[in-house]
Amino acid sequence: MRGKVMIPAIALMALVVGAVVLLLVRGDDDAPTDGATELAEEFLRAWPLDDEVEPAAELTDDPEAAASLLESVNRNLSPEGRETVSIGEPGEAAADAPTGAVAVPYTVVYDLGEGLPEWTVDSSITLVPAPEEDPTDTGWLVHWEPSLIHPDLADEQTLMRTTDKPERAPVLAADGSELAGSGQVWSISVWPAVLTDPEEAWAAIDALDVGVDTEALAERVEQADPDRAVHVVTIRDELYEEHRDELNAVLGLRFDQSSRPLAYAARSVVGGVDPETGEGTSGLQARWDERLSGVPLTSVVIAERQSASAVETLAEGEGGIDGEPLETTIDPVLQEAAEEALAGQEQKGSIAALRPSTGEVLALADQPLDFARSAEGRYAPGSGFKVITAAALLEAGVAAEDVLGCPKEEVVRGYRFHNQDEFELGPDTTLHEAFTASCNTAFIGNRDRFEPETLRETALAFGVGGEWEAGLTTFDGSVPVADGESDLAASLIGQARVETSPLGMAAVAATVAAGEFHQPVLVPGESGEVWEPPTRLADSTVEELRRMMRATVTEGTASALRDVPGEPHAKTGTAEFATGENGELSTHAWMIGFLGEEDLAFAVLLEDGGSGGSHAGPVAAEFLRAVVAAAG
Repeated sequence: MRGKVMIPAIALMALVVGAVVLLLVRGDDDAPTDGATELAEEFLRAWPLDDEVEPAAELTDDPEAAASLLESVNRNLSPEGRETVSIGEPGEAAADAPTGAVAVPYTVVYDLGEGLPEWTVDSSITLVPAPEEDPTDTGWLVHWEPSLIHPDLADEQTLMRTTDKPERAPVLAADGSELAGSGQVWSISVWPAVLTDPEEAWAAIDALDVGVDTEALAERVEQADPDRAVHVVTIRDELYEEHRDELNAVLGLRFDQSSRPLAYAARSVVGGVDPETGEGTSGLQARWDERLSGVPLTSVVIAERQSASAVETLAEGEGGIDGEPLETTIDPVLQEAAEEALAGQEQKGSIAALRPSTGEVLALADQPLDFARSAEGRYAPGSGFKVITAAALLEAGVAAEDVLGCPKEEVVRGYRFHNQDEFELGPDTTLHEAFTASCNTAFIGNRDRFEPETLRETALAFGVGGEWEAGLTTFDGSVPVADGESDLAASLIGQARVETSPLGMAAVAATVAAGEFHQPVLVPGESGEVWEPPTRLADSTVEELRRMMRATVTEGTASALRDVPGEPHAKTGTAEFATGENGELSTHAWMIGFLGEEDLAFAVLLEDGGSGGSHAGPVAAEFLRAVVAAAG
């Protein structure tokens, strides 16, 4: 029969068997893949960002190996997020894949933080039919292989994120010198196996005066592995140099030198940096952390699991940008003078200094350094607030020579107000005399001249109660509308609910010096919109306040400044506060003012410090003498 070819039966059987074998080896593109995509999606959903890897690992044909690598990748990448962008249709698996396997392509995007917020990975999940004796809901298992995570990943390898952090930029004073920068430190530790005289070691550490509990340290050393060092404390290079000989004489103490960001001046305001993370934790270091720290260079590498050595770089971010120095208005000479003036005081205290003509912050000093109370502290200003109270009277038409009277006490709603040491000046006392002598009863006795909102509105002309953007965290003062006669009476002398900070009170003095309020600014050009008061004082009010503040020095309570050159003007303040549950009262001591011959206003506060004239006054005098000496 023409046109037909007869194939022997044996040959036909061989072709069929060959086709089956080929099908088993290569897979069948037309074979059913129902459930494969479903399992791939389930695996990607179960793939965690943390150490809870078991749910995803249990979907594979090698849960132990899967859990190990998933946990390693999560730990080494520490992604902030991962999003599955797409999942493809099942297709042909790799040639070396198990029989019947299919491959499901997928794309994920990792968020590895600021240095590499988007890292895209295209890979595929190989799926194999589940064994008949151990079926699954989908009929498939994820075939575990490292390339599932990244196509270039091989056995005994992992993914790792590396971060190259740029050196932190310094915080600068107005003259360009560093308030904070990279400095040398020494880590002190104890080597138990070598320590021969523990008491000598504890004495040397105590002498550092850095707050180490040597009794607790002794217990830690006793319980430690003799051949492992026990960390004690990290100190600055200057402290180490001061005690170098005594420390090095102790057998068993170890010293390791390194560098880290350190604040050199205005330390309470500059703030600190976490030595582990490199992030600002307080003060300017925290407020301006992003600017100072720069952008780290983030990379993703394939690394050997055993040695962590990099094999191949897969991605690199756009970081590696150095931090930008932060320029401030701090005058290092004035800052040093303020810190030295506080250094001899036993109680907590602060000094704030401003340039009245511009509002530039020249010095912010605190003792101790645990809190920037100079800028953030909330205190009753006491009689220093009488600058504002007197301004309100002057603005209302009261003249400095008008009689107010100054009795020994004034009773308001059953509450007795008195003057410090219960002095009295008599019924003919003028506003000028009441101000310079700081007579409480004179102002309280004239409370009927004030509306409930008068003090709040007048205080705003001095910036107190405004909303400043100074470049650092500040408490800008609070003068609530008076709630009744007693609240008004106490507010007139800077008590009740009236609160300010030392920086706020320096701004009060600066307003008198300049004739108008200039918002304090520490970081020029970067602090945002400058707050403006809704009203300003009359020129006549300013001139009279200046005369009264000068007279307070020459003939009144601020006599501690009488011999200070530079024509100081001042107002003292003594603010009462409750010291505990028993209701006992103590006082904060204030002195605020300005130098008539210098562009400088200041505020001095001593917590629990007695009276403004006798306690804050000498500190202010020491500070101002140093300022005048430096200027001329």
